[in-house]
Amino acid sequence: MTGLQRQGRLLGSKLRTLRRRHGMTLDDLSARCVQLDAGQAPSVSYLSMVETGKRTPSSGTLGVIARVFDKEPQWFLDGHPAPVPEAAARGASPEAPVLEPAFLFSQASLRSALPELLVQTGTSGPQFAQLLIRVWQETHQNDFPDIERAADAAGGRTMPLDLAALVGICRRNGLRIRWIEDDRRRLDRGLLRARFEPPGTLLVSRRLRAREERLKYELAFFLGHRVLHGGDGAISPRVGDRAHPADEEMGESPALGSRDVLHAWRDFECSFFAGALLLPRGPFRELLVREAHRIDVCRRVGVGPAVAMRRMTAVSPYRHWHFFDAYPPGYLRTVYRGNRIPLPWGNLSMVPDPCPNWAVFRLLRVYAEQAVVPEPTSQVSVMLDGGRPRLFCCHSIMTRDAADAMRVLSVGVDLAPALEAQGLAAGEISQKVWDTCQHAGGVGGLPEPVVKALRGVANVLRIAWVTDALAAPASIICPRSRACPRRDRCG
Repeated sequence: MTGLQRQGRLLGSKLRTLRRRHGMTLDDLSARCVQLDAGQAPSVSYLSMVETGKRTPSSGTLGVIARVFDKEPQWFLDGHPAPVPEAAARGASPEAPVLEPAFLFSQASLRSALPELLVQTGTSGPQFAQLLIRVWQETHQNDFPDIERAADAAGGRTMPLDLAALVGICRRNGLRIRWIEDDRRRLDRGLLRARFEPPGTLLVSRRLRAREERLKYELAFFLGHRVLHGGDGAISPRVGDRAHPADEEMGESPALGSRDVLHAWRDFECSFFAGALLLPRGPFRELLVREAHRIDVCRRVGVGPAVAMRRMTAVSPYRHWHFFDAYPPGYLRTVYRGNRIPLPWGNLSMVPDPCPNWAVFRLLRVYAEQAVVPEPTSQVSVMLDGGRPRLFCCHSIMTRDAADAMRVLSVGVDLAPALEAQGLAAGEISQKVWDTCQHAGGVGGLPEPVVKALRGVANVLRIAWVTDALAAPASIICPRSRACPRRDRCG
C-alpha cells in the first residue's frame, strides 16, 4: 500500500464536499484539470471513483486537483481537518454525515455488520425495520403524495367519512367483511381485531362495533392494502395497538430478514393511507386552521386522537413537528421527529432514567404514582442541542388504546423556524428562556417579550395550544436525567 493510499482514506469525501461547496459538477472539475495539465487530468469516471473511495489518485493527479482549488495536496490527506459545511458553521442542523471511508461502508460490509449490531444491542429485526421506515418518514417530512392520491381516489376526499360509507367503499374495492367472535381473554393481551385473508376478505371482531373510531381505522388500513397492493396478503399479521408494547418483542429474532422490511413498509403505507382516507389533506388542513389545531377536532371527524395527531404532522403547512405515543412505565412505541428534536434514548425502547420534565413522561409518572388520569397539558420546553438552546412546544393527553391500555399521545413543534420567519432572533429568544429557567432552578415563567413573540407565532401558525402553554412556566428538558443540565439537577 502506497503512502498516499494509507493517508488518503478520507480523500474522496473531502474532495466531494469541496467540489459541491464550489458548485462544480464532475464534468466541470475534469475540464478545469484538463486546462491545467491534460496529461495528468482525471476523467469524469475516474473522479467519481476517487470520490467514492474506489480509486486513489497518483500524486501528479492529486496535484492537478489541488491546483484547481488553490490548495496544497497535503490538505486532502487524513491528517488535515475536513472542510466544515457553511450551514454547520452557522449553527444550523447539519445533514446526515457521509459515511467514510467508503470501503468500510460497502454493502457487503454493512450486510455482515448489521446482524451483529442487532444482536449486541438487543434490537429485533422488525424493530430495526420500523426504525428505517421512521427515518424515511422524517427525511420526507411525512409528504407522500402518491399515497394521498390513492386515498383521495378511493374516498372522494369525503370528511367526515361515516362507517356505512366506509363499508361501501370497501365493497366497491373488492374487500369483503366477515364478522367473527373472539376470546375476551386474548383481547386483553392484544388480540388482532381484524385479519386480512387474501385476496379480499377481512375478518373483523364483533367487539369492534362498540369502538367505531377504531373499527373505521382497521377498515381503512386493510382497504389500503387492497388498493395499494392488490390484497396480496404480504402484510404483518400483527396490526394495531396491543395491550403492552413489550408484546411486540416476544419471539422476535434479532436477524433482519427481507420480510421484516417488507412488512414494515407495507404497514407504514397502509397506515398512511388510512389517515389520508379518513382525514383528506385539503379538508383536514382547512379544519385545523379554522379550529386552531385543537386536538378535540378528532371527535367532529370520527377518528381517534392518535390518528388526528399523526395526520396533523403530515397536512400542516408548517413542517417542523414531532409526535410521541408512549406507554407506562416509559415505552416510546411510536416516534416521529420531523423537527429533529433530540431523542438519544432511541425508538421502541424504555430507559431507566428518562428526563421527568418531558410532558409525555410526566403524565406517565402522575398516572403511575397517583392512579389518576392527568388532564391534558401544554408546555413550552427548552433544551440544549449541540451546546445551543432550542425551543419547543407540545400538547400531551392521556387516553386508552383499543386494548384498553393507558397511553400518552404528544404532538409538538419546533418554534425556532416560526420565530425566524417572523424576522425574530430565535437563538436570542431561546437563550433568554434558558437563562430564565436556569435562574429559577429549571422551571420558570416566560419573560413578557418572549410571551409576546410566541403569541404572535401561535397566531400565525394557528395553534391554540401554543397560546395555552404561555400561561404556564417553561421547563428545561434533557435527554436523560443523569445528564441533567439544570442548576438544581432533576436526577
